[in-house]
Amino acid sequence: MEQNPRRLYFIDAMRAWAILMMLQGHFVDGLLDPVFRDRSNMVYLVWEYFRGITAPVFFTVSGFIFTYLLIRVPQLGLDNPRVNKGLKRGLQLVFIGYLLRSNLFGLLQGEIYASTYLVDVLQCIGLSIIGIIGMYLLTAGKRKWMFPALLLVSTAVLFILEPAYKQLSYPLLPDALENYLSKVNGSVFTIIPWFGYSAFGAFLAVLFNRFKNARYLYPSAIGASLLAGAALSYSSPVFAGLAQLSGVGIFQDIFTNNYLFIRLGNVLVVFAIFMLLRNFLKNATLLKLGQNTLAIYVIHFVVLYGSLTGLGLYFYLHHSLTPAIAIPGAISFMILCSFAALRYDSREAAIKVWIFDTIRQARQLVEPWLIYTQRLLRLSAERLLRVFGFVKSR
Repeated sequence: MEQNPRRLYFIDAMRAWAILMMLQGHFVDGLLDPVFRDRSNMVYLVWEYFRGITAPVFFTVSGFIFTYLLIRVPQLGLDNPRVNKGLKRGLQLVFIGYLLRSNLFGLLQGEIYASTYLVDVLQCIGLSIIGIIGMYLLTAGKRKWMFPALLLVSTAVLFILEPAYKQLSYPLLPDALENYLSKVNGSVFTIIPWFGYSAFGAFLAVLFNRFKNARYLYPSAIGASLLAGAALSYSSPVFAGLAQLSGVGIFQDIFTNNYLFIRLGNVLVVFAIFMLLRNFLKNATLLKLGQNTLAIYVIHFVVLYGSLTGLGLYFYLHHSLTPAIAIPGAISFMILCSFAALRYDSREAAIKVWIFDTIRQARQLVEPWLIYTQRLLRLSAERLLRVFGFVKSR
């Protein structure tokens, strides 16, 4: 594999690790029999903890990659070609997120199920990219510290105020919009507080880009990530102390359920580990997986949850497997989805040509019938209008 000296390969490897963790996490969580979900079992407890790290890592890395590419080019503001690309990418992710939750049988009957409007990872990442672009444009041409400061403040505000807004509902909003802000209807993720992780990843990207030519970049970044990660991972006593000193109840609420800052600390530790091992993480297959996470995500959603048809592994094996089957099954599932995504990547151009040709041929077949139906409807409408006297007979 040809090496690009400007590419951050540890980020691709980190993203590959996160997507593989997501694959096995979704498989085991969806198919393992509840009787085996025993938190007194150390193996299950460790698995559950690392599964909880996956989404924060994925959101943070997504924000990092997009922002690193966004600010790397010399153009500023709307002149930056990455702005338009990012907007298109963000909207594409939102569209794919809804498409994966659609049901083809319902659509054929003219019905859209409520589950179609639920918000998942892709919609949140897509909106996060658009949000980062908004902050970038808002601060473009201004002092350089304003963009990273706005990103960092956004993360802090979203995480600190989470106890205040997590119980809110928005009955005046349509469900499709409320699902971005509340889990009351069943959304898996919401834009708040998850945008905070993407914004923090963008903040890290700005720092990394600013000091990319520093002599001791990696030793400094690894040390700072470990220190900050450890501080955030054990930050609960800090919030308890703030609650005691200030009497502000929200600090006590954070202390009681300090998962956002703890997970952010975990993410920084993961960053440090992958930076430390960066010279050993240049395997071509691993990096390809990291560059094809969207394809892997789509394939896994179709196979596991049965997108469009509802006929996935989840439908047939929901909460029914023993660990003896779930563990090798999860490994096989990771291999299958990864292999399918890599095969798609190697033949992407040919597959797209086939899809466009199929759509064109289908349109050519259907078009005469559409024209005939249109004429028939027009003639029928004219006859009805004549019957009721709205149009004079010729």
